[in-house]
Amino acid sequence: MNAKAIARATAFGLVTAFALTACGGGDDSDDNPLTGSSGDSGSGKSIVVGSANFPENQLLAEIYAQALEDKGLKVTRKFDIGAREVYYDQVVKGGIGVFPEYNGALLSVAVDKKSTATSTEEINAELKAKLPKSVEILDSAAAEDKDSVTVTSEIAAKYKLKTLADLKPVAKDMTIGAGSEFKTRTQGGVGLKTVYGVEFGKFQPLDAGAQSTLLKLLKDNKVQAANLYTTDPAIVEDKLVVLEDPKNLFSSQNVTPLVYKSAVDDKAKTALNALSAKLTTEDLLEMMKKLVNDKEDASDVAKEWLTNAGLAG
Repeated sequence: MNAKAIARATAFGLVTAFALTACGGGDDSDDNPLTGSSGDSGSGKSIVVGSANFPENQLLAEIYAQALEDKGLKVTRKFDIGAREVYYDQVVKGGIGVFPEYNGALLSVAVDKKSTATSTEEINAELKAKLPKSVEILDSAAAEDKDSVTVTSEIAAKYKLKTLADLKPVAKDMTIGAGSEFKTRTQGGVGLKTVYGVEFGKFQPLDAGAQSTLLKLLKDNKVQAANLYTTDPAIVEDKLVVLEDPKNLFSSQNVTPLVYKSAVDDKAKTALNALSAKLTTEDLLEMMKKLVNDKEDASDVAKEWLTNAGLAG
């Protein structure tokens, strides 16, 4: 996920108290997240599961870790490492064995910055061809955390909106709220016009981190559409409608395990692929709601999901 997504996750009020719980089962006491261990007692090789420094990714890493442990595999948790610029090289070099990635951002940020792939299939095909030989991606989940144009249920009903294409005849009467960069991005205002023929009557720019302001503007009908991420807990809490994107304006960001090949055996791969087969965006939405709004512990949320999905005993 890009820097904007990390800022968005942090801006959600996921501050000190939540950050302490988001690491879930990890009990690292070392200041350096790449040293020390958790859960590697006993004999045998331990699989290092890492995470970036935002709560959703930490939650996904905890789900991965528990799924592996349920299969009798030993796990070392290395959560809250930092941005992709820090953790990607650690995976490539073998310092981290398993990492929950977002396939679109992995490709465009770390592997091929010139890639124009947008669909899950295109992105994964390029990743499989272009990743360093030491690493590979496993099966992608249906779950995504990606850009969207989202409206209230009232606006969706009023204008009969289901997809981005449905905006074309009515967008001129609407205001969209988003970060200022959205207006000039291909995966933003420019793409909405060229791909869907959609031009909003007004654009309300907001500074990075102004998520609560944007949500209030949307709910108060000061803006009629908003650029939200698809795992934003407000989508569930406020019954918002994410408009479908059949032409893949916004590139796929499927949750996808990135693994160091020699660190994972067939048992580990099977466990992670089984997890990906069950994980949906709706699942992530519900889990993030529990983390953000209900302040539940990430390890408990992960355990509950795995149990309900039939992936843990």
